[in-house]
Amino acid sequence: MSISTESGEARGPEGKKTMAEVRDTTDITWDADVLKNELPTLVDFWAPWCGPCRMVKPIVEELSEEYAGKVNFFKMNTDDNPQVPSKFGIRSIPSLLIFKNGELAGTIVGFRPKGDLKKRIDEVLA
Repeated sequence: MSISTESGEARGPEGKKTMAEVRDTTDITWDADVLKNELPTLVDFWAPWCGPCRMVKPIVEELSEEYAGKVNFFKMNTDDNPQVPSKFGIRSIPSLLIFKNGELAGTIVGFRPKGDLKKRIDEVLA
């Protein structure tokens, strides 16, 4: 179990910082990272200047630990990688897209509580 501190860091039960597996993906690595991935994959589209993106980041990190081995988690900086967000019509961030078997299986736009995100992930896993 992990908890979130005021600074948004994920911490384990002993209060030690945990290593969340939310990896960067880019326009170049997109196909291999996401579309050809064997596991369902959640991608967090974000930008450094986006306040709500900073709010969703620790939630995504916690989910990456809770769904380890079941779902892969990536993040994409939309400022540095314009091609993929344009392809999927990303107009607002944060946007979380869930892919299964290389196909878009779910979309969450804007900040949502952790329970809402878990529900969407569980729907894709069902």
